[in-house]
Amino acid sequence: MVSFSYTAADEEKSRGVRRMKTLATALLVLVAVIYALATWARNAGWGAWAGYVAAAAEAGMVGALADWFAVTALFRRPLGLPIPHTAIIPTKKDQLGASLGTFVGENFLSADVVRGRLQALGIGRRLGAWLADPAHADRVTAELSTALRGALTVLRDADVQAVVGEAITRRAEAAEIAPGLGKTLEKVVADGAHHRAVDLICTRAHDWLVTHGDSVMDAVQGGAPGWTPRFVDRKIGERVYKELLRFITEMRDMPGHPARGAIDRFLTDFAADLQADTDTRARVERLKSDLLARPEVQDIIASAWSSVRSLIIAAAEDDRSQLRLRARASLISLGSRLATDTRLQAKVEGWAEDAAAYVVTTYRHEITSLITDTVAGWDADQTSRKIEANIGRDLQFIRINGTVVGALAGLLIYTVSHAAGG
Repeated sequence: MVSFSYTAADEEKSRGVRRMKTLATALLVLVAVIYALATWARNAGWGAWAGYVAAAAEAGMVGALADWFAVTALFRRPLGLPIPHTAIIPTKKDQLGASLGTFVGENFLSADVVRGRLQALGIGRRLGAWLADPAHADRVTAELSTALRGALTVLRDADVQAVVGEAITRRAEAAEIAPGLGKTLEKVVADGAHHRAVDLICTRAHDWLVTHGDSVMDAVQGGAPGWTPRFVDRKIGERVYKELLRFITEMRDMPGHPARGAIDRFLTDFAADLQADTDTRARVERLKSDLLARPEVQDIIASAWSSVRSLIIAAAEDDRSQLRLRARASLISLGSRLATDTRLQAKVEGWAEDAAAYVVTTYRHEITSLITDTVAGWDADQTSRKIEANIGRDLQFIRINGTVVGALAGLLIYTVSHAAGG
């Protein structure tokens, strides 16, 4: 059972109920005293007026007692007697909860009611006007950033890395890359964009040869037969080095060098083979698979999540980051458009209505069972006390009204009876 905690407001309401009980009871005692005195006066022959007063007081007592019984029977058994159909709230709490749940489900959680209410609200226009306010856009952006940071913090890096790695690997395995590479390479060669790469390679090769000339000549001499004289090997090494340096220098300085043309033709043919040659495409796919299977590549793929996560968290925490600024600008732009574009408003409202209708239709039982189960879990006595503290003061007015109305009705009946009889 779930018990209620009484707040200071509940205690104040309970004191108000006790005051009204005292007033209603005092009024009952008053009419009882009036009845006794009026009856004595009538029997003592004080006049006809005493009969009218006695009749009014008598009916007032009956009304007061009847309403006291009715009000008391809601919360407890009057005088502790096991009278049927009393202590209604404690004994019928679960049935009341079930009835309340059914009532809510039938009258509030229906698709037609929800759609009608949402149509009357004009959600699209109101949402647009609200989002168009920069202060509100800032608030939404801050809340979204907090939610994003929270989600990224909760996620386990190892699990996400495994999912990301598997997704990237599976996507890369499924997609053939050779034709795409061939088209890209074909466009690069056609535009001459590769010339800068060739220039860079030639420049770096020339610089390396200038710096490591001795190493090149030593390598040539080391590959010569052992029976050749050393000075001959040295001359050959020097000659090879000079020719190699001349070739690289000319290739670097002459845009129309034949070697550059050979490179262009090679790249053009290779781009065509990547797109049309079955053997070349198969070899590229095997190379791709071999690269993806290497642990180093898998580590790079897995670590991509950590880098992305760090970037997103840093951007979400920075008020002036491009992520938050763009999100804020997008929200304001969306709000401005939504506030004026009736077609967009209709779309948003339609989505909201469909979503709400789906929820209330699909989960109506779960929603109403929340009411039923919650009420069923309440402690009966505590529930009765809580309800009485909140509505008991008004119920005591029923007792007072019953006393007054009963007295007036009794006076009227007595007057009519005497008039008719007399």
